[in-house]
Amino acid sequence: MLRIENLTKKYGDKCAVDNLSLHIKPGEMYAFIGHNGAGKTTTIKACTGLLNFDNGEIFVNGNSIKANPIQCKRDFAYIPDNPDLYEFMSGIKYLNFVSDIYGISTEERNEKIKKYGDMFGLTDDLAQPVSAYSHGMKQKLAIISALIHSPKLLIMDEPFVGLDPKAAFLLKEEMRAMCENGCAIFFSTHVIDVAEKICDNIAIIKDGKLVVSGKMSDVKGDNSLESIFLELEDKENDFGREWDNA
Repeated sequence: MLRIENLTKKYGDKCAVDNLSLHIKPGEMYAFIGHNGAGKTTTIKACTGLLNFDNGEIFVNGNSIKANPIQCKRDFAYIPDNPDLYEFMSGIKYLNFVSDIYGISTEERNEKIKKYGDMFGLTDDLAQPVSAYSHGMKQKLAIISALIHSPKLLIMDEPFVGLDPKAAFLLKEEMRAMCENGCAIFFSTHVIDVAEKICDNIAIIKDGKLVVSGKMSDVKGDNSLESIFLELEDKENDFGREWDNA
């Protein structure tokens, strides 16, 4: 569903992402972790078509993000770490605007808006302008707008930041349900225990380079993911083991 092949992105002399390759299949939940500045957000923005890259290719459902960005964007939804929404709109107008873009019928959008509005406790605030929303409320609105067209691929950058514990729990439950229905999920997070508990696969990036990727159980073995991550932070990229980077 999402194939990243030899992705390289430079900012001047700095190589933010260096020859990165990953494959996220339908039904997989893939966590992407690394220290601040490791290259996570750069990778994610490249996957969504928000950022040009120097070398490599990215495919969404078989389509190139460079050659066919519109079709790619029909198939995925993106939740950024800091939602940049149209604050002059009300919450409900924003959701209807997104629904119009994706050609969602009135019946389906009303059903989805009620479902997710009630789920995340935002229904009573949808008539209010987005400018009056707290950061957490904006994050919930961004989540609802991403889920409203039932994407085949969900890409998220730190999706749990700003969410209260109940909303974070409900989002994790919805992510599981989406994967069970064939959606692929690729997200970055600093909440390592969440990644360990809910993800099938994990990729760890350090200084723009992929350090390790593969099945969660294979990567962490008998250790905790946190201990593996901290050990990698203290070592060079050669971890002394052979990993499956599929």
